[in-house]
Amino acid sequence: MPDDVSMLAADAGEDAALLTLVETIENLAGARTVEQIAAVIRSSARRITSADGVAFVLRDEDKCWYLDEDAIGPLWKGRRFPLTACISGWAMLNNQTAVIPDIYQDERVPHDAYRPTFVKSLVMTPVRSREEPVAAIGAYWAQPRQPLPDEIMKLQVMARATAAALENARLYASLNESLERRQFLLRELDHRCKNTLASVQSIADQTLRTAESPTAFNEALEARLSALSRVHELLTRGGWGRAELAQVIGVALEPFGGVDGRRISIGGPRIDLRPETVLALHMTFNELAVNAARHGALGVEGGRVAVRWSVDMAEEPRKLTLEWRESGGPPVAPPTRQGFGRRLIERALARDLGGAARLAFEPGGVIFRLTTPLSHRIGLA
Repeated sequence: MPDDVSMLAADAGEDAALLTLVETIENLAGARTVEQIAAVIRSSARRITSADGVAFVLRDEDKCWYLDEDAIGPLWKGRRFPLTACISGWAMLNNQTAVIPDIYQDERVPHDAYRPTFVKSLVMTPVRSREEPVAAIGAYWAQPRQPLPDEIMKLQVMARATAAALENARLYASLNESLERRQFLLRELDHRCKNTLASVQSIADQTLRTAESPTAFNEALEARLSALSRVHELLTRGGWGRAELAQVIGVALEPFGGVDGRRISIGGPRIDLRPETVLALHMTFNELAVNAARHGALGVEGGRVAVRWSVDMAEEPRKLTLEWRESGGPPVAPPTRQGFGRRLIERALARDLGGAARLAFEPGGVIFRLTTPLSHRIGLA
């Protein structure tokens, strides 16, 4: 009985931590200033990681600025250190998470700076905005310990959400530089932030519903947030105007080896997409690629993916037909359960575009086919 009680308590604690993580992502999506972002991190990171202290560090040119903290004892709030003289600077300069079970056994740590504090072990993860680390989140413990993979993963997921929040904050701050466009940009950014928040909330909720374990939830959520971040970067580079279908597919497949003409090939006429369609198609191709990497053609040597699309000019309204076809992979069998990714692929995209989508698990490989009429959202260039 005591073991059962302990297991129930552990499960309840893990569930509470996951819910806190989802709430933190939602709060970060609504933050408008760096100070608000720091407040969210300060109030949530300790609960999520079970740490004895956390710090939110900004990169200030060649220095680390310890902007905010929440800890059992004082750390370095408000102080600045050279990037090369602290572990947060190491994490940002090397674009890597530092996992240190014993700070006095690691030469990267300035031991003299830590001796007045309670810290004995730590994890420091960089916050990347536009692929350049601009901040770091540190979690600290009062005893030497090996931080758990789950704790590290949660901190990294939080860092990804923080990167998006910092980018939103940067955009909001830039509004003050142009008074003539202030109201227009405020309305536009508010609309985008609300849409982003709605997307993040939906992704987090659906991922939580279908995840088989906390680790699976963390991995799936991080991958989907990363995909969401990449498509936002693509749209930002284009001024949130129309984008080409080939470009959207190429960006979605970059983490899986990219379009090289051999292992992954694409082809079809130039098709221009509105921003909302860019988002839907990008997330769809991300889910297809994740599945192919885990279970299909992109997970084995010699596997291939071909993406082709065409427009039927003989019918009215003209229709776009797009096909994803895998070959050379392991034998395929239909899954026994329908997860969030499959629902996104088969239902959401077709519903948004007013077309039809079908995901087929053929013996030779997965085939996805989308047929949709051309419209103001998707059309020939």
